[in-house]
Amino acid sequence: MNARTIGRTRVRVSRLGFGAAPLGNLYRAVDDDAALTTIEAAWAEGVRHFDTAPHYGLGLSELRLGRALAHRPRDEFTISTKVGRLLEPNPHPTGSDLPAGGFAVPDTLTRRADYSRDGVLRSLEASRARLGVDRIDIVYLHDPDEHMDTAVAQALPALAELRRQGVIGAVGVGMNSVAPLMRFVIETDVDVVMVAGRWTLADRTALPLLTECADQGVSVVAAAPFNSGLLSDPDPSDGASFDYRSAPPDLLARARALAQVCRRHATVLPHAAIRFPLRHPAVASVVAGFRTPQEVRSAARWAERDLPSRAWEELEAAAIDPPESGTVYTGEGTSRQGRKHGE
Repeated sequence: MNARTIGRTRVRVSRLGFGAAPLGNLYRAVDDDAALTTIEAAWAEGVRHFDTAPHYGLGLSELRLGRALAHRPRDEFTISTKVGRLLEPNPHPTGSDLPAGGFAVPDTLTRRADYSRDGVLRSLEASRARLGVDRIDIVYLHDPDEHMDTAVAQALPALAELRRQGVIGAVGVGMNSVAPLMRFVIETDVDVVMVAGRWTLADRTALPLLTECADQGVSVVAAAPFNSGLLSDPDPSDGASFDYRSAPPDLLARARALAQVCRRHATVLPHAAIRFPLRHPAVASVVAGFRTPQEVRSAARWAERDLPSRAWEELEAAAIDPPESGTVYTGEGTSRQGRKHGE
């Protein structure tokens, strides 16, 4: 699968990235064999970019990904993980992380926000152990919305130092919110930003960020291209999810209009959803969460095959809000905060 370079680094990513949150048992359990089979299917389809985080299943996603890739040549794939949430023994376990964290795993561990230099180093060392690798290609600060000053003053300099040492390949920040990502791009020397759910067919609020990234030579990884479900179904149904909530009626109607355009051009809505982020020159990769081999195979096929130009013209027309609406989805307002799981 065609690879693109991250910023001014030597790190390269396949245009489709494997979001490993579902393999941390996001919302429901996946057994070890099913997780392995899904990762193997991704490899067979040419996917070489794998994204995970300690947050995903309290380390389970990293463990499973590390085991699945252990027999692969290290120079043939790219791993990204995240820092900012330390995993520590849970003094008050309830039996499951599902209510608090959204993952169907025992809550013997708990997350503690820590964007200090020491917290970053500790988190990264633990991730390297779970992944079973000596180096990690991309390390993102994970959702530092409420810790911006510490992230800028301590976390990013710590990651930059590790980049100079060759311990990591690229420094990034991953968030749902556009405005703080813009601050990182303007004020720091990040190589890449991961923006979740804000550069999709249904939500264009990240366009100013992408423009700034293109000007600064910063790469963009577009995560959550399906907006947590709305764009993953060829025929969006009542109650479809957008940013982990029920989609508002106007947005559901627009998604259905987009689906009709896709059908007229002999394809399906999730195909357009996967391809759309890649149309911007700042976007190096689109990362979607996968739970089954079939999901991977479909996404890989869509990532490699573009839509005809006429289809994109009609999709753009269908995506435009009435001028009086003033909704957030095309960049006219502020985006809603969602749960960033990369699918």
